[in-house]
Amino acid sequence: MDRLRIGIIFGGGFEEHPISVKSAQEVAKNLDLDKYEPFYVGITKSGAWMLCDSPDVDWEDGRSRSVVLSPDRSVPGLLVLERGRYATISLDVVLPVLHGKLGEDGVIQGLLELSGIPYVGCDVQSSAVCMDKSLAYIVAGSAGIATPKFWTVTTNEDLDADQLSYPVFVKPARSGSSFGVSKVSGKEELPSALETARQFDSKVLIEEAVLGSEVGCAVLGNDSDLATGEVDRISLSHGFFKIHQEDDPESGSENATFIVPGDIPTELRALVRETAKSIYRALGCRGLARVDMFLTEDGRVVLNEVNTLPGMTSYSRYPRMMAAVGLPLSDVIDRMVALALTGTGR
Repeated sequence: MDRLRIGIIFGGGFEEHPISVKSAQEVAKNLDLDKYEPFYVGITKSGAWMLCDSPDVDWEDGRSRSVVLSPDRSVPGLLVLERGRYATISLDVVLPVLHGKLGEDGVIQGLLELSGIPYVGCDVQSSAVCMDKSLAYIVAGSAGIATPKFWTVTTNEDLDADQLSYPVFVKPARSGSSFGVSKVSGKEELPSALETARQFDSKVLIEEAVLGSEVGCAVLGNDSDLATGEVDRISLSHGFFKIHQEDDPESGSENATFIVPGDIPTELRALVRETAKSIYRALGCRGLARVDMFLTEDGRVVLNEVNTLPGMTSYSRYPRMMAAVGLPLSDVIDRMVALALTGTGR
């Protein structure tokens, strides 16, 4: 039986580049080469696309070749530049192991729609909505899901700091991995926090802090047929969760401990799962997503954010939650690819 020709795109030109490379490395370790023939496409920090042998640390060396994704549906695959001419590589499916800007916001998904190649994960619309936290709150809120109280501020807008109930979190509206996020305890800290967030996005989200535990749920599937991983809980010693910005996350977090399954009552874990699935459906997610929520002391589940292409690194939450229900990353990859190839409604 012929192996599936799978394009694995990773890297990218923004702050989550190194996380994406680590995710791709973990995917490569868990890819069944009896089933798949991989073609690794790394996007450099400057935005160049390179066909490489693997996503190892030296993937940008001289062996890499310039490549582009064909937007022509009659040539579904890669165009490789060799000696001034283009050679073609056909692909059966693409797994975009990209996080953040141009990876989770619908941009790469739009390019893949033009190409006509099936791809893993959410479509253009759901990717764009989930990436913008304020839009995700609006859509989820209209579906009856609890969200934090929030405000948005664009580049030329001012905000009356006295109208806020502190503490608040100030964050880029369209970024991830806690880049540009600040916890603000009083109005005197607000200008600095806004300046930090604007380094990553012109649109800034300010949300009231939710008193409760940080919990998450990995979701896999389409439409009504959804599977979930074990619910986890993040135990923080101080500050807020930002493991991807730490110096050595592979050795553990400086301020966070992951508890899987989450040490909360069984009925509340079930509520978190069901709420995660409701959020996933309300936002139109497909393929996979990690839904992050707060669990309050009175048993309410409040949306935090949705990651449509969650981290797949050795220390990431999504594969850890799936492994806890007996689905190792190799099986998760198989299921994601199957969903991409059989999914409808694109």
